[in-house]
Amino acid sequence: MMKTLKKVSLAVAFAAALVPALHQTTAQANSTNTIVSTSNMTDTAYTRKSATGWTYNLSGSASDMKFGQKTHYLKNYPNTTWHATKKRYIVKKDGVKYLYYYVTNGKKTASGWIWHGYLQKKSYAHTSTATTGNGTYSAIYSEAKSLLGKPYVYGANGPSSFDCSGFTKYVYNKAIGQTLPRTAQSQYDTYTHVSAANAKAGDLIFFGTSKNNISHVGIYKGGNKMIDAQLRGVVNEATNVSWWHTVGYSRPASLS
Repeated sequence: MMKTLKKVSLAVAFAAALVPALHQTTAQANSTNTIVSTSNMTDTAYTRKSATGWTYNLSGSASDMKFGQKTHYLKNYPNTTWHATKKRYIVKKDGVKYLYYYVTNGKKTASGWIWHGYLQKKSYAHTSTATTGNGTYSAIYSEAKSLLGKPYVYGANGPSSFDCSGFTKYVYNKAIGQTLPRTAQSQYDTYTHVSAANAKAGDLIFFGTSKNNISHVGIYKGGNKMIDAQLRGVVNEATNVSWWHTVGYSRPASLS
């Protein structure tokens, strides 16, 4: 009888020891990436924090999310403004929760999901450097007019072809020795903004969907007209037409 009771006691003790061990293994197991939540967010502008990091295509279900193809490497986008419009919390297989943003560049040629730690919020200078030389509007316009008809080529800085910001940069440098930043967004961000009512000939006029998403720039001539480099090349054209959405004006130089 004693031997039987001893065997039963040993069996019960072994089972009691086994249960917590089995419970612990189950609690630690996490064989899939799971989506906690996905939501829209206010369009927020970011730049890369470092050259590390990729954007991804995400697929699968909420309970079994897959990291698909890597799409864009931040090292290749040193000066890009990324617009975050969605956020997603993910618990990865390691059991840790991560925040990802869905981002798109300003030209909408690159997009994907990226871990938020690879990004930093973009800061805007809005400082004035408007006193270089003794510039005149006539010098600006004379140089710009001499380039009428030159073809549009994305990324071109002149003198045989231009894109929009390459054109404004080239004209200001040749006409009055003023060095502008390279992109339309940075030209908008760098200089003092003026209202439409106070805009003068020689100011820069900017177009896009918002102040954080500038897609085009031209040299304002006054009277709702500008000279700019667009798909038809360097042209004179109206600014108050349906296909241009004016975001604002900046003043890179004080012109007489």
